[in-house]
Amino acid sequence: QVQLVESGGGLVQPGGSLTLSCSISTNGVRVDAIGWFRQASGKDPEGIACMRSSDGKPVYADSEEGRFTISADNARNTAYLQMNSLKIEDTGVYFCAVDRWLSGSCTLRESAYNDWGQGTQVTVSS
Repeated sequence: QVQLVESGGGLVQPGGSLTLSCSISTNGVRVDAIGWFRQASGKDPEGIACMRSSDGKPVYADSEEGRFTISADNARNTAYLQMNSLKIEDTGVYFCAVDRWLSGSCTLRESAYNDWGQGTQVTVSS
């Protein structure tokens, strides 16, 4: 399987910014897309953003577009999520995940992703 390790979470005030990193080891497995998900306390994970590996085309959830930016550094095998204008409701555990087989644009549906990291906690609080 693909190995993913998230980092960069922490405590931030509303309106602040934070950048999350996802280190990826493919182990020869096909990686068509990378996705970022957020799991709030007591809720299922929700898709935030994803990026197609072939050309870097991103897809964002409507609530996050304009505030969050997904990117990747292929030479370092690392994906990023830049988070700006953070809100209290952005609090949760953030996961990166791999979609091994993609048709068209990447998807924010949890069921499409095959490999997951352990997550990193982001807390937005005053």
